[in-house]
Amino acid sequence: MLNFRLIFKGFAYFFLAFTFSLIIASCRNKADQYGVFPDVVVEIDSTYYAMNPMDLRFDSMEQAMIDSSLSEKIDAYRAIRAYPLPNSTPPAIQFNPLPLGFKVPAPTPKQNWEIPEGITRPVWESDLAFMSIPELASLIHSGEISCLALTEFFLNRLRKYDPQLHCVITLTEEYAVEQAKKLDAELASGKDRGILHGIPYGAKDLFSFPGYPTTWGAGPYKDQVLDETAGIIRELEEAGAVLVAKTTLGALAMDDVWFADTTRNPWNLKEGSSGSSAGSASATAAGLLPFAIGTETWGSIVSPSTRCGTTGLRPTYGRVTRAGAMALSWSMDKVGPICRSASDCAIVFDVLRGPDPSDQTLIEAGFTYPGEVDLSALRIGYFKSAFDQDYGVARFDRQTLRDLKRLGADLIPVELDNDQIPTEALAIILEAEAAAAFDELTRSDRDTLLVMQRRYSWPNLFRTARYIPAVEYIQANRIRHDLIEDYNRRLKDFDVVVVPSFQGGDQLLATNLTGHPVVVVPNGFKNSGSPTSISFLGNLFDEGTILAVAAAYQEATGFNKKRPELFSRD
Repeated sequence: MLNFRLIFKGFAYFFLAFTFSLIIASCRNKADQYGVFPDVVVEIDSTYYAMNPMDLRFDSMEQAMIDSSLSEKIDAYRAIRAYPLPNSTPPAIQFNPLPLGFKVPAPTPKQNWEIPEGITRPVWESDLAFMSIPELASLIHSGEISCLALTEFFLNRLRKYDPQLHCVITLTEEYAVEQAKKLDAELASGKDRGILHGIPYGAKDLFSFPGYPTTWGAGPYKDQVLDETAGIIRELEEAGAVLVAKTTLGALAMDDVWFADTTRNPWNLKEGSSGSSAGSASATAAGLLPFAIGTETWGSIVSPSTRCGTTGLRPTYGRVTRAGAMALSWSMDKVGPICRSASDCAIVFDVLRGPDPSDQTLIEAGFTYPGEVDLSALRIGYFKSAFDQDYGVARFDRQTLRDLKRLGADLIPVELDNDQIPTEALAIILEAEAAAAFDELTRSDRDTLLVMQRRYSWPNLFRTARYIPAVEYIQANRIRHDLIEDYNRRLKDFDVVVVPSFQGGDQLLATNLTGHPVVVVPNGFKNSGSPTSISFLGNLFDEGTILAVAAAYQEATGFNKKRPELFSRD
């Protein structure tokens, strides 16, 4: 017997799909006319996606029952959307990066960092701009320079060079000057906060700070002021560091294009700085800041550090508080320092790490920076199949391996890729969480205020993420469990694994999903003048070892001590 209701519904679906395909074609023609989607290639009839966006098959009876239930689901969606959810509200489900049986290192107190003696203020101002954190600390503690004078020095450099680099969104000058005066008074009275006492720094403008805009680099939020001090700013203030600037980030933590401009690479002003921790890397590389704070979800410390020649540490997931930081992906966001050396990264990281009652995802664990290490005494692996590939900067990376061998390292081949795990597909975890974090932006249509409007820009990624089924999001996280176990099995017998920063399958995505720490350092310069980089990957919570190995490499090669010429003149 014919089911006329289903037949009618089938014709209705066909008509809708046909109409939708005409609309798509019209929009695509218009988009092509204006160059909105130059990278879009249609490979399959779009009506298939209109009718079946989740690629599932149900027979007519099953579909009829589904249809009868969908109205209830839509009512639930509307109720959820009506509930106000600020970006700061996390999901109740929390990500745990620990493999089965993994033992977290016991908590340790903050280290007592040695401040060298006998450091004198250099004659040339440009030399002062590129001094290390311990050297600057020595100048302050010996009275060679005051906290206020050093703060004003870096504020002046930021004002002078930002028109070329576009690396600053807001100078926190009023706060910085008052804080520096306070720190000078403390030193005069005998109160010493340690090695960061009086050291200026910048923070990526996704960290909230009262009295100043927190723009997230995006047009819809450029006037946003949040009455909260981000956890990392609070920790650094307690340690004596002085916030002088809120640095640029690509809008909503993607790339280097923000609402007013594109942040530039100080080694080559024709290039963007990459991102999304764009201004933090650019300003630090140019000697406009002694150090800055960045974040990484999928390459946002590694990528700008590579482009700008800085040293960046992406810590273990759960190491550093994210309280007061813009959420992009609750299960992948990480906070870390961007400096000009691995040893400076160790100093800053030691301050940043630790518990914060405002961030329930934190895992308290010890940290020990060993300083000098004997590479011959460590088990150091290298991602062999990645280094064996032919890619643009392969010669720099292979030279790094030779340098490490010269320093005594016995390099052991290791493979990180597992063809049985669809790592690339797990990117839907990030996309779904990001779409949830900016759900209201999408539904209000204010996503049109973002500068970038391409296929792989946030506005379109947020929209397409609405079609990621909840079941697939959960399944992806179950696969992520297996990825964590797989990486732990491959890494646990090594102290460090050397990896090309961007070569070798899905290593960068995989380690952001598993939460493993990495430090990225410069290892050469291309003909364009732009730096190249190498990465040192470590086990969970073992930032100390990878930083020490990176520091040994830097001491032997000196790439991190080179300065971009345009910003090294007096």
